[in-house]
Amino acid sequence: QVQLVESGGGLAQPGGSLRLSCLASGFIFENYPMSWARQAPGKELEWVAGIYSDGSDTYYEAPVKGRFTISRDNAKNTVYLQMNNLKPEDTALYFCTRDTEWGGEEYDYRGQGTQVTVSS
Repeated sequence: QVQLVESGGGLAQPGGSLRLSCLASGFIFENYPMSWARQAPGKELEWVAGIYSDGSDTYYEAPVKGRFTISRDNAKNTVYLQMNNLKPEDTALYFCTRDTEWGGEEYDYRGQGTQVTVSS
């Protein structure tokens, strides 16, 4: 069965960095675009970044552009999110998603999430 397992979250200070990982299994990873999304308490799910199946294209939502970098290693079935210059408003539960189409912000599977808290 499809599984997505996120890791790498934690507590960071404003201006700090974290690197999230998402290990995928149960499907042919290199065939799917993948994304990272986040959800803060009381707010809707917000897309953060996406990457094409072969890594040749990426997109970022405005709040994270220039600070976050999405990447993938298809040999390791893993997608990453490097987060730099973190801000308190980045605090959220971060999910990786298996997308049903490129850039459509629609998914059919997501992981359980990893918590990111940015606070001094």
